[in-house]
Amino acid sequence: MKRFVALLALVMFAVLASAGEAEVKKAWESAFTDMKVESVTKTDYLGLYEVYAEGEVFYTDEKLTAILHGELIDAKTKKNITLARKQKLSAIKFSDLPLGSAVKQVRGNGKRVFATFEDPNCGYCKRLAKDMATLDNATIYTFLYPILSPESAEKSTKIWCAPDRAKAWNDWMIQGKAPPAAAENCDSTTVSKNVALGRKLGITGTPTIIFSNGERVSGALPLADLEQKLGSIAN
Repeated sequence: MKRFVALLALVMFAVLASAGEAEVKKAWESAFTDMKVESVTKTDYLGLYEVYAEGEVFYTDEKLTAILHGELIDAKTKKNITLARKQKLSAIKFSDLPLGSAVKQVRGNGKRVFATFEDPNCGYCKRLAKDMATLDNATIYTFLYPILSPESAEKSTKIWCAPDRAKAWNDWMIQGKAPPAAAENCDSTTVSKNVALGRKLGITGTPTIIFSNGERVSGALPLADLEQKLGSIAN
């Protein structure tokens, strides 16, 4: 009987939470008509609701009397709740990525797999490329993602159409050696498809790293941090 009462209470709590989430979503979309709400979730903190919209995490109460946009930290565990939730909410199913549309590099045994979205004119991407020059036992899929300028698209096309795409990419990113002119019969539509894919995934900056567990990180991770991340996923 006690187990039944406990189960009933749990079900009732879930129903009430769901109803509250629906009301918050409705109120939010009414107040912010230009923002697409991906999800609303009741948190365990201060009666707040988490609103995930436009790739950002917000917090509000049931009546939307105030909105918080910042990091929520668990005082007991010191865990960054917002960061953990953003990583989960923005995760990408790695197996869904069209890896054939990326520049592939295999280092050593190639066991540690990840992908990047990069613009050839991105300074942080060039720093990442130089750091990754010594990365071993990894398979890197680089999606050419020219979003900075029309000239970025031109360079991306040349790299994609090069006889050795990985070499052309590294020659430019690490050594500053311009890629060769693209052959007239080269199908460069892959580059524009990558841009459409990145926008669909909500990738707004380069580099963006996507790990095999679906987690994404924006920005150029230092080599030590990248090694640590790859190691933690492998374990």
